[in-house]
Amino acid sequence: MKFLDIGEVAAASGIKPSALRYYEEAGLIASVSRHGLRRQFPPEVLLQLKLIAMGKSAGFSLDEIGGMFASNGLPDLPREAIHAKADEIDRKIRELTALRDTLRHVADCPAPSHMECPTFRRLVDVAGKRGGRRRKAQTPT
Repeated sequence: MKFLDIGEVAAASGIKPSALRYYEEAGLIASVSRHGLRRQFPPEVLLQLKLIAMGKSAGFSLDEIGGMFASNGLPDLPREAIHAKADEIDRKIRELTALRDTLRHVADCPAPSHMECPTFRRLVDVAGKRGGRRRKAQTPT
């Protein structure tokens, strides 16, 4: 089996060697040997790095991502956690869609003043209520 040295992994993945060393320290990836001072990785590390990048994009922490690999380095994806993250992303999409629609309305509103626009006032009321619920949920009691 041909191993990839850290420079080859960095070039193929676009991830800096310092990040690769950090991922190895955190237990997300593992080198198999050294050639001189250069770490050597199995080719599967490229798949692991893609999964790590996808997990980070989805908002998983590195600890959570670390739990998504079996001891042999192969993916062992927790379906419940992935469903929960997908639901969280769906909620965020709905919130961002509503925010986008509000901004478009504000930009295109034909009323002489936004305060004279009933749609704008309704959107502000809804946004204020949503923001208040979020703050209450985050405030420790």
